Amino acid sequence: MDVHVAAYEGKNIYDFDNEIALTWYPKRIAGVVKGPRAVLDLGLGHGFATEIFSGGPGRHVVLEGSPAVIEHFKLRFPGNKSELVETYFEEFDTDERFDLIVMGFILEHVDDPLLILNRFRKFLAPAGKLFVAVPNAEVMNRRLGNLAGMLPDMQALSENDQVLGHQRYFTVNSLTKLVNDAGYKIEKMEGIYLKPFATSQLLSLNLDTKIIQALCEMGVDYPELSCGLLAQLTPDHQAHP
Repeated sequence: MDVHVAAYEGKNIYDFDNEIALTWYPKRIAGVVKGPRAVLDLGLGHGFATEIFSGGPGRHVVLEGSPAVIEHFKLRFPGNKSELVETYFEEFDTDERFDLIVMGFILEHVDDPLLILNRFRKFLAPAGKLFVAVPNAEVMNRRLGNLAGMLPDMQALSENDQVLGHQRYFTVNSLTKLVNDAGYKIEKMEGIYLKPFATSQLLSLNLDTKIIQALCEMGVDYPELSCGLLAQLTPDHQAHP
């Protein structure tokens, strides 16, 4: 896992997209689940979400399998109060139950997303919520590229995806099937950042921050066209008694 740490050090053209998406979705979650007593967060990544969730009133526990990513986070956010646990998601275990579990852009990295979703259902408190954020293969800019003949396969991983350690994209349909198979009901699905053009094209436009904010707000109602998908889940006890 440490081989991908360079992708999280802020030296990539796609950091523009990452900062937009990764600071947007935690705020959306915080607006739904207010003042959770305990939050379990899978993955440190770029650290934006962890920095946001750590400011809440309850405990914030973050699981991360890469010592290099943990060290980079500590250097970048020395005052962060989150509890960092070095572990693979597949091996983590605890008797604690969490009001909120967040899987923010990690299911595209793991070998078996279904296993992860199944495993972490038991860590939810009885009225707990689980949120999943994943990249969308059918985001507007990839649809445009496909229609223009520049991107033959929207599901194909880019060179940047390989650098980040991505193994797959998702769509509204594939994410819906995955979470249903794992024994969850989708209470709500929304889009993260409606991205109309390729990153290089957006950067060349030098858009005002108000436009970027508006693209995030528009994306909420158009998950099928947005850069990422954010699903609010609750266990389906009829499917998994």
